[in-house]
Amino acid sequence: MEKDLIIDVSPAQVTIALLEDHRLMEINQEQNTVNQSCGVGDVYLGKVKKVMPALNAAFVDIGDNKDAFIHYLDLGLNFKAFDYFVRQINTNKDLKTFYSNVRIGPILEKEGRIEEVLSPGQQIVVQIVKEPISTKGSRLTAEISIAGRNIVLLPFADKVSISQKISSKEEKRRLERLVQSILPKNYGAIIRTAAEGKKAAVLDSELRSLIDKWEGGCRKLVGSKPPQLLFTENSKTTTILRDLLNDSFSSIEVNDYDTFNEIRDYIRTIAPEKEKIVKLYRGDQSIMDAFDVTRQIKGSFGKVVPLKQGAYLVIEHTEALNVVDVNSGIRVKKGVEQEENTFEVNLHAADEIARQMRLRDLGGIVIVDFIDMDDGEHRVKLFKHMQELMQSDRAKHNILPLTKFGLMQITRQRVRPATEIKVNEKCPMCHGTGEIAPSLLADEALERQLAYYTKERNINSFILTVNPLLEAYLTKRKGLFHSIVKDWCRKYSCTIRLKTDSEFPLLHSLWCDKNGEPLDQE
Repeated sequence: MEKDLIIDVSPAQVTIALLEDHRLMEINQEQNTVNQSCGVGDVYLGKVKKVMPALNAAFVDIGDNKDAFIHYLDLGLNFKAFDYFVRQINTNKDLKTFYSNVRIGPILEKEGRIEEVLSPGQQIVVQIVKEPISTKGSRLTAEISIAGRNIVLLPFADKVSISQKISSKEEKRRLERLVQSILPKNYGAIIRTAAEGKKAAVLDSELRSLIDKWEGGCRKLVGSKPPQLLFTENSKTTTILRDLLNDSFSSIEVNDYDTFNEIRDYIRTIAPEKEKIVKLYRGDQSIMDAFDVTRQIKGSFGKVVPLKQGAYLVIEHTEALNVVDVNSGIRVKKGVEQEENTFEVNLHAADEIARQMRLRDLGGIVIVDFIDMDDGEHRVKLFKHMQELMQSDRAKHNILPLTKFGLMQITRQRVRPATEIKVNEKCPMCHGTGEIAPSLLADEALERQLAYYTKERNINSFILTVNPLLEAYLTKRKGLFHSIVKDWCRKYSCTIRLKTDSEFPLLHSLWCDKNGEPLDQE
């Protein structure tokens, strides 16, 4: 399976699209704002605002709009070591020496009470495990983990765990001995699947960088007043690369030079042999249009999602759960029994539902209403088929067999709000007013702007971005050497390079100079 990562960098946000065999499977959007809300993996020095004995939990101020939530069971077995470290660290103590001398233990009791451990105003180091969703604030843990590509570092831990996906017992023993030999005191680790076969130098280098990240955050504890960000998770781009990059990746296309260099440098550190797959996109089209991402988004994020031969899905979101209804529509297959036809529709629907859950990042409870099937064997096959499809999903999930009513219940880990992209557009002609300018005069309006730029501002080289339909009209040949654009170039002694953007309303246009800088008509 080929995987392509398409990265669209704009002033407002970074959009990351993951394609598998040229089919859109995941879409992530990262806002480029100074006041960006807290994200999964970020580590903060927070302050306990309120202790709730009835919930055995507490609310913590981490600087977000809503206080975050932490349950007693999320404090971790070694919370007392973290708490002692936060209380005692100061400028007079050497960080590394003091850290290594902190005693781990005694562990927290599983049946303990939150009010025995936390009190209002207390400072606490926490990590975000779930972003704010709806009316709820972030969900926190005090068991800090710092993820790398091959190793997850666990401060104030004394164990080494190994991924169950590494099948070789010899390799497991090798990795365990190796990591234990290079781990400093009071650190634990989880060895990830990607570490299989890696040399000691690679693992040692990564471990050192993770420890440096933790110690850099610890230095901020000295003299800081909560809420204080200690360190942040990698950007979504590097996080996706860290977790997904393997031999099946064929290309990573990015349209921004600085981001291109950042990604290339990151890959050079985690997988030098894959450095050549990072490419800087320089095409005239929008990068999302060039790789067919825009069209796939438009067809995948509506309430109704079409399937093959007339069947379709209807996807509804509620506060409590997500509901997917499978409809056969006009799909009828001649010469095939109704039961077989229904089974085939349900299989196609399962393929799309598994994709939609990844694409929209649906979490919590998902109820799928498949078309009723009488054959018990078909219901079992559909259940197993869905299990196979969901194996590639990185989010934790659980799938239950179909009920007698044809309902399948799925729970899927929810760490951030579901991705919602509005695909319905305001009328590009009237913008909601019900009236439009004469479309036949569109070229005249553009020519007036061109005349102003060439005669009044003495500009003679342009980049004009328009909707693809308008571009087709402007470049339509009128004889061998004539089109509207060519006639303009001769008439005004200028050069015009046309670019298209399918996001543009039909009659919208953008004039830029030869360097791509927008021209504001005075």
